[in-house]
Amino acid sequence: MKYYAVKSGKETGIFTTWAEAEKQVKGVKGAKFKSFLTKAEAENYLNDNSCVDLSNSKDISSELTGDYAFVDGSFNSVTNTYGFGGFLLANGERYPIQGSGNDSEMATMRNVAGEILGALAAATRASELGLKQLTILYDYKGIEEWVTGGWKCNKTHTAKYKEQMQELINQGLSIKFVKVAAHTGIEGNELADTLAKQAVGLI
Repeated sequence: MKYYAVKSGKETGIFTTWAEAEKQVKGVKGAKFKSFLTKAEAENYLNDNSCVDLSNSKDISSELTGDYAFVDGSFNSVTNTYGFGGFLLANGERYPIQGSGNDSEMATMRNVAGEILGALAAATRASELGLKQLTILYDYKGIEEWVTGGWKCNKTHTAKYKEQMQELINQGLSIKFVKVAAHTGIEGNELADTLAKQAVGLI
């Protein structure tokens, strides 16, 4: 079981399901929340203002201009399922991003398969909404490097990922990549991680 502590939202407190916690933070500007494995840790987070979160670690939001998306990937080794989670914030509205797959070849990439599908899903949604610029915040470097050419696409699926992202860029979507440190209390990244795990049945 996980405990979801909402420090700032419609209602604050500790919730035992993401569905309950999401109701308190969805659409709330500046919402602060985090998931924990124990109730004690969740309580400490609520009671201790020195806990690491977006406001007192690194205020990513203050560095962002325009529309952005947080994405993350996950892998369930029991079911051999990869998945992704996150959200796109466009014109002040939040669009959830979540999905999974079990293609045997792609599953060999484990959580990386989810990482690239999440970034692609965010960029595709942004294009569908007619956005011209998008910042993608990720915690796995390949998300950026395969698109920009920093890493060689040695696998079929990474080459396909680059091709599809390049196509969206050619259609007029300018993409900026920003790497964030995983599991450091950045709310957007924590939420993306939770949604990715939920997509593959780990939560």
